[in-house]
Parts: sequence; C-alpha cells; structure tokens
Amino acid sequence: MTGRAEHETRAPGRLDALLTETTTEAISAAGGFAAGVYLRSGTPGLLRLAVLSGLPGPLFRPWWRLHVDRRFPVADAYRLGVQVVLPDATETMRRYPQFAAGLPFQFGSLYVPVVGRSTTYGVLTILRPAASDTAEVLPDRDRMAQLAEDLGQSLWDLAEDGGPDIAWDGEPLCVRPPAAQPPAGLIGRFTWDPASDVVTADNHLRALLGVAPGSTADTPQALADTVAAADAQQILAALRETAAGRPPSLPLPVHTADGGLRLLELWNPQDDTAPATGPRAVRGIVLDPGIGSAADGAADLLPEGVFCLDRLGLIVYANEQAARLLGRPRTRLLGRPLGEEVPWLERSAYEDHLREALLSAEPVHFHVVRPLRHGAEPPPEPCGSGDWLALSVYPGPDILTCTVVPANRMAGPAADLAPPPEGAPVAGMPLPDGSAGSAGSAAEVTSMAPLYRPIVLAIALTEAVTARQVSAVVMQELLPAFGGGRLAIYLLQDRHLYLAWETGFPQGFLAPFEGVGLDARLPGVETLTNGHPIFFESMQQLAATYPGIPLDATEGSRVFLPLIASGRPVGSCILGFDRPRDFSTEERTVLTALAGLIAHAMEKARRYDTEAALARGLQQALLPRRLSAHPRMETVGRYLPGTQGMDVGGDWYDVVEAGDGLALVIGDVQGHGVQAAATMGQLRSAVRAFALGDRPPDEVMSGTNHLLIDLDPGLFASCCYIRLDPLTGLARVARAGHPPPILRRPDGRTHVLDIPGGVVLGVDPGAHYPVTELQLDPGAILALYTDGLVERPGIDIDVGITALRVALARAGSPAGRPGSRSLAGVADRLTAKARHVADRPDDIALLLATRRPEPGPPGPHH
Repeated sequence: MTGRAEHETRAPGRLDALLTETTTEAISAAGGFAAGVYLRSGTPGLLRLAVLSGLPGPLFRPWWRLHVDRRFPVADAYRLGVQVVLPDATETMRRYPQFAAGLPFQFGSLYVPVVGRSTTYGVLTILRPAASDTAEVLPDRDRMAQLAEDLGQSLWDLAEDGGPDIAWDGEPLCVRPPAAQPPAGLIGRFTWDPASDVVTADNHLRALLGVAPGSTADTPQALADTVAAADAQQILAALRETAAGRPPSLPLPVHTADGGLRLLELWNPQDDTAPATGPRAVRGIVLDPGIGSAADGAADLLPEGVFCLDRLGLIVYANEQAARLLGRPRTRLLGRPLGEEVPWLERSAYEDHLREALLSAEPVHFHVVRPLRHGAEPPPEPCGSGDWLALSVYPGPDILTCTVVPANRMAGPAADLAPPPEGAPVAGMPLPDGSAGSAGSAAEVTSMAPLYRPIVLAIALTEAVTARQVSAVVMQELLPAFGGGRLAIYLLQDRHLYLAWETGFPQGFLAPFEGVGLDARLPGVETLTNGHPIFFESMQQLAATYPGIPLDATEGSRVFLPLIASGRPVGSCILGFDRPRDFSTEERTVLTALAGLIAHAMEKARRYDTEAALARGLQQALLPRRLSAHPRMETVGRYLPGTQGMDVGGDWYDVVEAGDGLALVIGDVQGHGVQAAATMGQLRSAVRAFALGDRPPDEVMSGTNHLLIDLDPGLFASCCYIRLDPLTGLARVARAGHPPPILRRPDGRTHVLDIPGGVVLGVDPGAHYPVTELQLDPGAILALYTDGLVERPGIDIDVGITALRVALARAGSPAGRPGSRSLAGVADRLTAKARHVADRPDDIALLLATRRPEPGPPGPHH
C-alpha cells in the first residue's frame, strides 16, 4: 500500500480540506508563493509534511520528514512553541546553517506553531520573497498567526468530534496555489451537488466549453462528455471519489476529441453544516492550458524550445522544438510532471536549479546532458547519447517559462556539470504516488543520495560534541536522506568493537556482536580492517557471503562503512534498509565520503568525552561534599551543569562555619569548561579561608576581588555572601554583581530582597561592596541562586526572578510546620523544570537555608 493510501485510511477528506484551505489562504494573506503544514506523526519525535501548496512535492522530498530535535526552523517552532521569522537568506544562514545549506537561495520564510487548546499539532509555514528587514515581514506573521490559531482550533474540534487522530504518516498532498491572474475565458468553475445530481457552471466555463450563457444546469455525465468525451468515465470516477472526501492531489489531465489538453481540479468546500456522512459537495475548475495561456502562439515558430511548468511541476505548454530537444512527443509532455517524462533531469544539480527558480523568483541558467537511455524512445531529431542542452528558467507568479537550445548555440563554456558516469543507471524523478519515473527493477528504491549534500551533514556534525550527539546527527540527517530504517555505530577500543548507538534493530539482536575482536569474520569488522565499504543489495547476498551470520530480516539491504580518521581506525557504521535495493556508483561514493566525516566527528567526540570526564571529576571534587551544619539551621544545595559544551562550568555554592555563625555563599564564574571550573575552585577556597576567619562580608568580597584580579584568568565572577547568626537570625549580606536573594517569610509572603551591591569580582580593584542587614525568622526560607535558573534568551532576567519568587511561594508550607514540605523537597520543586530541559545553556546552582524554631521546654513526664 502506498503512503497516500495509508493516509486515506486514517484521515478523511475533512482533514485534507482544512489543511489545503489553510495553505491557500496563507499564500494569499502573506504574499507568499508557497505554503505548507507539518503535522506530528505516529513516530515519536518525527514531523511529516502533510500538505505542500505551490511547489512540486518530489523536488522537496528531503524535507518531507523532520526530527523535532534538528536545528531547523520547523522543528524549533514546534518544539519551543515560538514563531520563527527568517526575512532573507542571510538571516537563514546565520540562524539555521543546515537549512540554508540545503536550500541556498534568496527567499524568506515564516513558521508558526499550530496549537489547539494545549495540544501542538504541527507548524504552518510560508515561503515568500526575501524582505529587506524583519519589520517588513511582521504584518504577514500576524496574519499567519491567526490562520495557525484557526487551524489549531479546527483540528481540536475535529478530534473532539470523534474524527481521526491528528497525525500524518503518509506522503504530502501537493496542491495548486491560488492563481495570481486567472486567464479570462480559459478557466471555468463549477459545483456539483451529489444530493440533487445537479452541476452548476459559471459563464467562464460555458464559454470555454462552447455552451450558451444562461443555459440550465447540467448533470455530471453531460459535463464529462462536454469537457472530454474520450475520458468521460475517468472524470465521473474522479467526481465520485471527491464526493467521498478523496479528491485527487494533482489536477487530472484529460484530452478533447482533437487531442487538446484540459486540466480538471476537484476539491470539497469546507462546510461545517455539511452532513458527517454521505456524499459531499464538489467544486471544480476546468483549465484549458492551450497555446496562449502560457505562451504566445508565435512560440511554435521560434528556433528555441519553449515549455512552461505550473508551480507543481506540471508541463502546461511545450512547442514542437522543445518536444524534439527533450526527446518526447508533444502529446506525451502536456499535462504530465516534468520529472516523469524527462527523468534525466532528476540528477541533483539539475533539481537544485529548478528549486532555485521556484524559490528565488530569479531567472536561472544551467546546462544538462541528455543521455540516450536503454529502452527510451529515440528523439525525433538525433542529438547523440550525451549532447548538452542549455536551459533557462524564467519564474512567474503562476507559470515557469523554460527555454531549451543545444549548448553549442550558447556563448561561453559548454557545460558546468559533468555528464553521468558511463553505464550509470539514471533513476526517474519520484512521482506523486512514490513510484519511479523510469523503468527499473521492482526492488529499486528512489535514491536520496543525489539530493543529499555532504555539507549539510558536515554542518550538523560541527555542532555535535559528544559521541552520542554525533550518533544522533547521523540518525537524524543521514538515515532519512537515504531512506534507511536501521543504524548501528560501533567504536574501537582495545582491538574490540563496542556498540555506541543503535536504532531500528530488533531488541537484543546486536547483543551477540558486542565486544567482538578484530579477528572475527563479520562484515562490520572486515569493513574496518580492510578499510573499504561493503554493500549488500539483499539479505540473501549477505548470507551467501557470510554463511551462518544471524540475520535480523528476511529481506532488505545492508551497508557497512569503515570509520577511519586521519588513517586511524575509529569504528564501523551499519546502515539498514527494509527492502532490497541497488546502490549506484554515486551513492557508493557519497556514502564513503560521509563515513569519513562521521569518523572525524566521532574521533573528536571521543577526545572531548575524555576531557569532559576529567573536567567533571575536577568539578565534583571542587563542590562541597557536605555543608557545614548547625542545630538551629537547615541548608540544602542543588547543582545542575549546563548541557551545552562540556557540561562543566563555574557555578558553586557553599556553607562555611564563620565564628559562632554560618556563612552562606553562592557564586558564578563567567564561561564554561575546565578553566571556569578551575577558577571557581580557587575562588571557593579563598572565600572559605576568609569565612573561617570570620571576616566581615565586605572584606570577604574585597579580598576575593583582589585575588581574582591578581590571578588574571581573563574571567570575572559574581558572588553573594551572607554571614548569618543562627541564634538571633541576624544576617549581614554583601553582593558582587549577583542576582538578589529571595526571602519566603513564615506566613508565605515572598520578596525579592533589595540589597545594594558592587560590581562583579575581577574587574575593579577599588570596588566597594556595601553590607546590608536583614532578619531571618524561624520557618522562613532564604533562597540564593545563579542566573542559569532565572535567565532565558530574549527575556528580561527580572521576569525569571519573579517566576522563581512565585514558585518559592507555592513550593509548600513553611518548614517546621505540620504537613510541611521538606527543604530538600522545596529545592527539588524549584529545579524540576530545569532538570527536565534537555538543552540547558548555563549551569544552575541553588542554595536554600531556613532557621529551625527554638526547642520548647520539656513536657511533663507520665
């Protein structure tokens, strides 16, 4: 069953209509040339393109599926629940280099989450001409936000009404955008009401079909006979399917008696009053794309070939010279997708040029080589088996006009692209139903290798710093690009291979291969020892080469890639495909090159992991194992390292005996990594030494400031120091550029303490640090924290501090009262949200302190 058929069993026509109408309105409202909706899928963490309006779906197949953790604008909008505005290519490259590397063209884009109530269903996106600045795009963003809100509410209502689960697991619907300037007299519209079996046509359609204006309404049979008698049964079947909620995703090409082409497009109007069951009303357009609607009639007399595409890649006009040069009869070209009838344009560089024309709205000029494929019809005008053609594409709002001439008529170099390797198979461009445009074996799978840019994987790998992150990038970037479903990465250690990552394999299948030595006769070992990739086009081929090897599937293909960096073996990578398939010379070359990128990234990650383990050990040694105690005080500390970079930084907290009292300390050294952790250790030792001598808070701050300046590590630090008398509750506070403490009183009232402070440590040797006194009553909670707990990109830190104050107020009844929450429980609640955030940009430290009530006199003995 194809992806489209699978989708139809789950999502009836109402969902299709909602998505289609939203993208159509988005294009009109935001002045875009294409729009789409991504929806969540049945696979956790995977978004799928559900509808694409204004662009040929097959040309954008690499972007049909996106993992929510990828650094892509769609994924960020969905995962973070934010609007993403990219006014031009420069901003796109700055913020999303992987996305820009895949589509390096001049266009802008907007991405808005689709949310119904509290459920995020997907993302609405619009592609538009590049803007001069973000302000120019803001009105369009507001209109998009309203459309996304309306769609989210409709999807919520659809699910609440017992409709399908709002998820998408098939291929995208590819729909035509609203025409900027419908050609008068050559396009007509009609409506069919299945209940009355009446067709109502507008005057444009009557003029196109030669029916007198004012005539009475007709039947579907009469309409079909008048539009295209030879294809009447096909038209009637399409009308019935649309009435059942399954309109065709592409315009239906039909032919008149004299061979002329007409395009029929059908859909269901969105009508909330329509019955939930039974046939639905059908609206349609009949388009006559004859000469004149896309090019002047004189084009047939031009020496150049001229053909025209609509924005879905459908050929709506071709003159005789274009037909001769493209090697197809004109009647075969009209009404068909370009990639189906001209499959040799499937090569990645050619498709890049077509994408550029569609996205940037600028003319594009390039050269192509036309091979003479085995089994293909010879061209009416011989051009040889590798002649070069010069193509130019001139985008318009609705139509792309293309010219084609032999390359020897053009000035300048004959080609900027190399011809395909001799004997290399030429796969057809994927069709909307997922089949290949050219003949091939049943086991063939449409290759993504020509579409996949190694630079995309390279950019993604530069952002991966650990072995697990490298493996995740390979899973998210490489596996979908080649249509694979299984991945295993083994790393070499002490001449044995150990599994570092797996996905898609049956549970426990890879366990017997764990720790195999380099003398084992296994493909994953031999690919590393001989340094060459091994390709198996079927499991039978694998079993024949390695008799007795355990197999995880009865069919499929496997690729074993050596991971070798700078001549040193790193490990091996296994890619699994669920169906038998061939691997072209180009695919083998690309996969081998990508294995080198993965190996270098993995080698770098392994060095990083080793250094990070040392740094984490250093940091754990520097943080206090236990906090100084006092009978009248309870203290609790929490530390969460940042998850970006080496997971170590300069935040610290401490509780130190200071005379007959306690010193509460919290600090934050600028930056991350080993240097920040080492500087933190030096400052912590200095503060402890000053505290043990019971120096006043201002002297502690001044002394530590001078120490940091003398050390000159190139870093500064913030700090808050509180000297507390547990018996009286008197606290004396000095602050050096650190966020203010928060006090929760015994009655539950919570305040951000307004404490004057000096500049951060390590900047000004003459800095002064004023001391403020405050009273800590029994049962009150004093909270010290670092900015990682309250700071968020793009949001004022005061907002985060207020949120922490509110959270502390709600964290439970004051300590020491019946039914109270323990101080440790309060600390866990305050850090719970941050603990579950996978991408923490900064370290977090939290120190809570409370005074216990004074013990009462002993009660009477019984």
